[in-house]
Amino acid sequence: EIPPPNANFLPFSCLSPGSDLQVCIPKGSTCCSRKMEEKYQATARLNMEQLLQSASMELKFLVIQNAAVFQEAFEIVVRHARNFTNSMFRSHYQSMGPRALKFVEELFTDVSLYILGSDISVNDMINEFFDSLFPLVYSHLINPGFPDPSVEMTECLRATRRDLKVFGNYPKMMMTQVSKSLQATRVFLQALNLGIEVINTTDHLKFSKDCGRALLKMWYCSHCQGLLLAKPCASYCGVVMQGCLAGVVEIDNHWREYIGVLEGLTKGMRGIYDMEHVLLNLFSLVRDAIVYVQKNEGKLSTAISRLCGRAQQRQYRSANYPEDLFVDKKVLKVTHIEQEETLSSRRRELIMKLKSHSSFYSSLPEYICNHSSAVQNDTLCWNGQEILERYSPQITRNGAKGQPGNHELRMKGPEPVISQIIDKLKHINQV
Repeated sequence: EIPPPNANFLPFSCLSPGSDLQVCIPKGSTCCSRKMEEKYQATARLNMEQLLQSASMELKFLVIQNAAVFQEAFEIVVRHARNFTNSMFRSHYQSMGPRALKFVEELFTDVSLYILGSDISVNDMINEFFDSLFPLVYSHLINPGFPDPSVEMTECLRATRRDLKVFGNYPKMMMTQVSKSLQATRVFLQALNLGIEVINTTDHLKFSKDCGRALLKMWYCSHCQGLLLAKPCASYCGVVMQGCLAGVVEIDNHWREYIGVLEGLTKGMRGIYDMEHVLLNLFSLVRDAIVYVQKNEGKLSTAISRLCGRAQQRQYRSANYPEDLFVDKKVLKVTHIEQEETLSSRRRELIMKLKSHSSFYSSLPEYICNHSSAVQNDTLCWNGQEILERYSPQITRNGAKGQPGNHELRMKGPEPVISQIIDKLKHINQV
């Protein structure tokens, strides 16, 4: 509800001619001075801002809360994936485990940074991981019992890793899965954060001078005639709000499309587009890649001796293929599915709730009139100049294009901040 005027600037006398008033220009005498009119206008603007923030409160909380929840959930998934990979090394490759942990840590740090929007290539991070891992695999599994390779030998091993495809097709497979799943995750988080930005922008919009005058006229000019209990006609309020919020309402179509894009994103976050599924199974791909090296060690040794000029006498040893992970795979799978279903259902729940706010921007004028002091039936109400027995509504449509005939205030184009927000929504809607 629109609050009553502050006692500090209640009209006391209605004998003033009011010649210096800018908006509440009287037909006869007035109860207001120019200073009081200015205070009323400031109050009207504040009322408008508070009503806007009240309108968006539920929606804003929904988006902010979910952005935080999903970001935390994704960080937990990354942490689990890193721990699973570390456990695999500790369990099966104890000799190189401690040194491998460094490369695992670097990989998952890059993954986290990428999700948060860092300008880093997924292919580069995975190539770096396998480049770093191969000298370790070579010295501990292919060429054990010999001193660690020199710096030159290490560089040669790193360089030949890709040429010889020592890990088979596993690095490429990992690149495809990780890049697709992380891209979907990153866009999803960016979209949620953009939603917050859109709402924050419209919450703190600075209204035009004409809008401020129209709000003053609607809510407080009646006080200057001594009509402290007069309430604006609902249809009159609607006309004023459609004018004041014309630029904001222009967001409506883009906002609806944005919710549709978010829904499409959530539906698509499955399989290799589902980061939980991909990252929590990454340890398995790494393990398979190392097993591939072991199975091809004879051929690899010959090629490396030729390319790196380090023919080394190798001791015969039987292939020692790793057992299954010490983490029970069934337990791991069940945990994964439960977590996946939880996040998936959470995403579906978010979209369902967002859909109920799809008409948020187009319904703002109506919301504000319903939650201010307007008279719903347009009888015995204030029309900005006087009390009418019945108000004849002026028909206008929502949005800037529907306002040329709005007699209550002159229309200008959308505020620059609104245009910027619309551009950002257009961009995310095209992803």
